[in-house]
Amino acid sequence: MTLGLFNEIFIIFIISMFVLYFCSRMKIPAIVGYLFTGALLGPYGFRLIHATHEVEYLAEVGVVLLLFTIGIEFSFKKLLQIRKALVLGGFTQVLLTIAAVAFIEYELGFAFKQAVFVGFLVALSSTAIVLKYLQEKAEIDSVYGQTSLAILIFQDIVIVPMILITPLLTEDPAAVSAGGDVSISMLLVKIALIVFLIIAATKFIVPQILYHVAKTRNQDLFLLTVIVICASVAVMTFKAGLSLALGAFLAGLVISESEYSHQALGYVLPFKSIFTSFFFVSIGMLLNTSFILSMPWTIAALTLGVVAVKTAAAYIGGALLKVPTGSALLAGFALCQIGEFSFVLSKTGVENKIITSHTYQIFLSVAVLTMILTPAIIYSVHIALKYLVKLKYLKAVPGESAGSAQDDDKGEFCSIKDQLIIIGYGINGQNLARAAKASKIPYVISDVNPETVRREKQNGEPIIYGDATYESVLEHLNVKCAKIIVIAVPDRIAIRRIVELSRKMNHDIYIIARTRFYSEVEEIKKLGADEVIPEEFETSIEIFTRVMQKYLIPLNEIEEFIAHIRKGSYEMLRTPNNSAKITDIEFKMPDIRITTFRVEAHNHFANKTLAEIDLRKKYGLTLVGISRAGGNIINPSGEERILENDVLVFIGDVKQLDVSASAA
Repeated sequence: MTLGLFNEIFIIFIISMFVLYFCSRMKIPAIVGYLFTGALLGPYGFRLIHATHEVEYLAEVGVVLLLFTIGIEFSFKKLLQIRKALVLGGFTQVLLTIAAVAFIEYELGFAFKQAVFVGFLVALSSTAIVLKYLQEKAEIDSVYGQTSLAILIFQDIVIVPMILITPLLTEDPAAVSAGGDVSISMLLVKIALIVFLIIAATKFIVPQILYHVAKTRNQDLFLLTVIVICASVAVMTFKAGLSLALGAFLAGLVISESEYSHQALGYVLPFKSIFTSFFFVSIGMLLNTSFILSMPWTIAALTLGVVAVKTAAAYIGGALLKVPTGSALLAGFALCQIGEFSFVLSKTGVENKIITSHTYQIFLSVAVLTMILTPAIIYSVHIALKYLVKLKYLKAVPGESAGSAQDDDKGEFCSIKDQLIIIGYGINGQNLARAAKASKIPYVISDVNPETVRREKQNGEPIIYGDATYESVLEHLNVKCAKIIVIAVPDRIAIRRIVELSRKMNHDIYIIARTRFYSEVEEIKKLGADEVIPEEFETSIEIFTRVMQKYLIPLNEIEEFIAHIRKGSYEMLRTPNNSAKITDIEFKMPDIRITTFRVEAHNHFANKTLAEIDLRKKYGLTLVGISRAGGNIINPSGEERILENDVLVFIGDVKQLDVSASAA
């Protein structure tokens, strides 16, 4: 047995670890670190990685998972909201880029068909790099982020006709013949069928599948089901001639329409991060430094030319959408690189003899350089544009709100500030929700019981399905804007995780957690909880209260004692010598007790006044109150007549109470 691919993965991880640490200290984006790692390990670096094809497979999984998570965070509703940006902005950017590049290439001596094909390659941008950067900077909901995303989605769609057209651009008759076998009408039929199936899956199939899987409370089964749904839609779209990544995005959209989307996102995110890193490493491996050094000025000029053309094309697309100038510029620079799907298309071009191997190497060098430079370009332009805004050369601040379109993505209840978050909808959660509703306090609930979530949603409760130990679920609950979070779940590990995450995501939020044992209080407080309520202690308080009431200890003294205990973080219970004065009371009337008695028609007391009965003289009892349907009578007079169904409240000796009960 050999280590094989495992050894290659281990090398990638360990080198990435050191490179990313350096990048973190130097405040360099992680994407650049991964690309640099690939350049170091690849065939043009130290040649430590030999299984480059296997790494490329893992990279493709990373791109699929990236688009899948973007789809989950998105929704069909939001997609419809940006349809104008998707069609008008995307079409403008692609068309202008192809036209500009084809014109330049044709003037440089390329054949017309070759020039158009190079235009295809340059027109596509990197979905993985741009969306990764936007996610890291939390700018996917900004104006420029939404504009960039719309154009990227259009590019992912337009690659299909590009692939169909590519064989027609070759001078090889055999390739043209092969391309002619492709039936465009059949492709359209397949796409229409996929759209129909996706709509059906969104409305009927996927929600039911996830509901029954969630009922099992099996996390492994839930994760596998989500992955199978993603893979099924991705493979289906790939079979129809679309890309795997676009299929994954559509799968994410399907799940985003269900109430289990945020839980699914929480499960998938760790895997997405790992596999996406392989994509950036695999791109870095393509960087041939010796080839670049053999013609540095040419590569540099072409790289700058690509950045300029793509930025201008995307900016014009943004301007047509009436996006603020600063945001349109930033969207343009965000899309200035050559994308990962261009590599797939370029291989098709080489196979069909549209471009030579030398042109292919130039393309690879320029493409990888634009990818490496993108994070630094976006960051630099962002700073420059903000500076221009301060100087009043621009009105709009890049990164500003994208309008109502992004409000839903921040959380279903994000418009409500200072809300209460309730984690767990058991007895405690239900009582708290009722109290919050009665007090008109805005609140939102999270629970992991799908039946409870479905039932309470139908009852109008603001509840979502999700495990709050995942950051994505807390984000959807809008923890960053909440005032208080109450953690009312029984899982000890979950309580600690939720407390830690909540404090990390919102330093000002007030955290109240429950726990079973008093010994866990300090540990949970160290993680960030403001108050921890141990169940065993509150149970002891309740027992203590009832015992003291039976001993007829004055109510005000009982309440004072309880207040002392709670105010002192429960130290009163642990150190009895420092407790309130009630602990020193000697109970001198152990035979005295309070009891109640209901009067029935045949009872001796019925329809008589208290003076006629003479309880104190005959039985040694004192009647302290009468509970009656019309209201309570405290300290009744001798003229008060006892009626049927009255409840009498006595105080007296135990033996006398027994005698009076038998006499009545």
